[in-house]
Formats: sequence, C-alpha cells, structure tokens
Amino acid sequence: MTEENKATEEEKQQETTETVEKQETTEELTKKLDEAEQKAEQNWDSLLRKQAEYDNLEKRTKRDLENAHKYAVEKFAIELLSIKDTMELGLEAAQKPETPLNSVCDGMDLTIKMLIDAMSKFNIVELDPINEKFDPQQHEAMSMQTLPDVEDGTILHVHQKGYKLHDRLLRPARVIVAKAIDNQG
Repeated sequence: MTEENKATEEEKQQETTETVEKQETTEELTKKLDEAEQKAEQNWDSLLRKQAEYDNLEKRTKRDLENAHKYAVEKFAIELLSIKDTMELGLEAAQKPETPLNSVCDGMDLTIKMLIDAMSKFNIVELDPINEKFDPQQHEAMSMQTLPDVEDGTILHVHQKGYKLHDRLLRPARVIVAKAIDNQG
C-alpha cells in the first residue's frame, strides 16, 4: 500500500469515527433535550398548580375576611336578643294594671344586669368617673363648677357614663368638673 493510500484510508477511518461520534453526540443531545423539555413541562405544570392554589387561597381568605367583618357582632347580637325579649316582657307586664310597680322595677334591674353581663362578656367597660381627676382622653366636660375644698379638675357629677371596648374609647363620660376658687380677689 502506498503512503497515499494509507493516508486516505486513515482519513476515511477518522471520518467514520467522527461520524459515529457525531451520531452518538447527536443522540445524547437529543436525549438531553427531551429530558430538559420534560423537566420544563413538569415545572410549568407545577407552576400552574401553585398559581391555582394561590388564587384559591386568596379567594378563600377574602371571603373569610368579608364574613368576619359582616358577622363580627353576631355573638353580641345574640346576647342582645334575650335582653330585648326581657324588655318586651317587662313592658307587657307594666301595661297591666294589676302588676305592682316594684315588680316592674325588679324586672328592669334584672334586665340591666343582663345587659351589664353581656357587655362584660365582650369586654365593654363602663366609665363612671365620679370623684376622679378629669382626663380629656376619657371624659367630656359639659360644664365647670366652682366649689371650695374641692381639688381643681375633680369630676363632681356624671351626666352620662362613658364606655370602652378593650382599650378603645367608645364614648367619653360626660361630666361636670370642679374648678378651684381663685382666692386672689
């Protein structure tokens, strides 16, 4: 064999080897591409499921929040219904001429106790600040009265009690406040 033929034969073998290697590389690349496409499809499917779960959670949370706002006073309203029923029974009894006045008063006392208990259950606190120091955060001064021997700013009379819900003021107590006598005359 001549050197030229040898070189041609070696080139042919090398080309054949390269072709086989290229085919193997192409097959490997095709396999890797298929795997990557499958993985991408799985990730896309997972993303769609997570998005659907998130959307459902968001809708459920919004619905729960709306219901919480809508029905927040439901338990308190149920407590008030029994008080209303008691008041109606008291009115009905008061309209009968044979009902003694002290029975009506006793019924009103019991109804007020029911109301106080209901308010207490829901952390509504009554403010009755007689003889306390005036606090503009909790009291509303209706007038001032000058009196001797009373410290300036002391609450003398409560026109209307105030109320707090937990730490929030619902209504300030309306009061008459003492004013010190000015002895510089």
